[in-house]
Amino acid sequence: MPYSRYEDFFSRVDLPSANREWPSRRLTEAPLWVPVDLRDGNQALSEPMDPGRKQKFFELMVAMGYKEIEVGYPSASQTDYDFVRLMAEEDVAPDDVTLVVFTPARRDLIERTVESIDGIRNQVVIHMYAATAPIWREIVLRRDRTSLRELIVAGARDVLEFAGSLDNVRFEFSPEVFNLTEPEYALELCNAVTALWDASADRPVILNLPATVEAATPNVYADQIEYMHRNLERRSSVILSVHPHNDRGTGIACAELAVLAGAQRVEGCIFGNGERTGNVDIATLALNLHAQGIDPMIDFSNIDHIRRVVEHSNRIQIHPRHPYVGELVHTAFSGTHQDAIKKGLAEHQDRALATGIPADQLAWRVPYLPVDPADLGRNYEAVIRVNSQSGKGGIAYLLERDYGIEMPRRLQVDFSRRVQNHVDVTGLEVGAEQLLDIFERAYSGPSELALALREVDVSTEDGHDRTRLRLALDGDERDATFTGVGLVEATILLLRDFGLPLEVVSLHQTSLGAGNDGEALTLLEYRRGSETRWAASRHRSVLDATVKAVLAAAIVANGPE
Repeated sequence: MPYSRYEDFFSRVDLPSANREWPSRRLTEAPLWVPVDLRDGNQALSEPMDPGRKQKFFELMVAMGYKEIEVGYPSASQTDYDFVRLMAEEDVAPDDVTLVVFTPARRDLIERTVESIDGIRNQVVIHMYAATAPIWREIVLRRDRTSLRELIVAGARDVLEFAGSLDNVRFEFSPEVFNLTEPEYALELCNAVTALWDASADRPVILNLPATVEAATPNVYADQIEYMHRNLERRSSVILSVHPHNDRGTGIACAELAVLAGAQRVEGCIFGNGERTGNVDIATLALNLHAQGIDPMIDFSNIDHIRRVVEHSNRIQIHPRHPYVGELVHTAFSGTHQDAIKKGLAEHQDRALATGIPADQLAWRVPYLPVDPADLGRNYEAVIRVNSQSGKGGIAYLLERDYGIEMPRRLQVDFSRRVQNHVDVTGLEVGAEQLLDIFERAYSGPSELALALREVDVSTEDGHDRTRLRLALDGDERDATFTGVGLVEATILLLRDFGLPLEVVSLHQTSLGAGNDGEALTLLEYRRGSETRWAASRHRSVLDATVKAVLAAAIVANGPE
């Protein structure tokens, strides 16, 4: 790896000394979220959104509660221009939503951008940008610091000339690649623009400080933001905004630390689409706040619908491990994780019953699940799934959740061993339906028992239990009536007449379902030689289920290995 070709960040940018305050701060409220999917995200797509996809995405953002939305780059394409005109000519945007349009610092493009917003009744932000970092100045723009400053001031003056008289319009400036720009130069440019635009409390200017290409650890970006926060002129008339990208994979951390350092506004994309490795994911940022008990100010209560719209609009599938929204993010395959989640969910329900607080309002403290999937409109069906890494807790949870089968611990151990053998052979994940099939084949005995129950009746006479049984084995049919013994013991006594002794260790009974459609399930632990094994039977009749479980055990206990 030719690592010596690359300069470290501190050789490229001379950072001012920092008397940091941001490390001692805490996040206590959501910043202003500004989705830029329709512009920044759209320009990163191999197939840019058509008007229908754009409008559907915009409507989603409005429904989720975003109050400021970047809607396009109207001077870049006719499609973007027409979409902005749609905002003017049709009643698409609610009155409380501010629309942002993007433009370079070039007079003809600024003029076309202002033309595109003519007639829009909503509040509008004209967002002007220019790249300011040394490499961009030298290679792309061929300008020194002085001439670039003149270009930016000229662009700001053009914005003021074309839109300064529009009461519903405010202004935003981005020194693109801010994070690789000399801090004192970025400060000089921002102060020049806010002075020209006469930033004031009733018409604040947005200063957006992008990490256009992420190049350092997040703490460095926080230091840069705090420097601007402390030293900007007209600070009380400035909305300090950030726009991190994700080249180093730390865009989320950059944004969170930037807010600690003084940022009030965050631009990004829902689920993190964008150039190269993407813009910062403002969905993850918002849900990180939710998981800390802070109102994210955005509605993610139907996250799968949000995902479907985003995937449709971008024509890019979201990774199954993507935070909060991926299809596997609430799923545990590991046995230890499954056991902890199973116990945590049970404790949550028990605590809800004990306190009288609804489960969806009760404090969440389930291991391995940072948020309740139900908060995001999901159920618990995919929380535990079974593969070769799974343990008895997860397996038991699935059978109990889907079929009501409550297995005692010793049966869980035995059954998990059988499931493990199955998945080791197949190498595949198994669902609840397959688990039930494995369970019944393991414990219900042969599908056609040679030993059959013909009749069972239990009654009470003179205060004593009376059990009548009739069994058949290979054409040999026997019946008997027993007084003063239970059903299991009576069955064992009659089996001795067939030469089928059985030692029962324990018996567990439960019901599957409720009402007329319910079934009884009998789980029976018995001894075969020095081992204990299990048999099971389910039937509409509790009596039938019990006797048939005993018969299944007797066949195996006395049969060949």
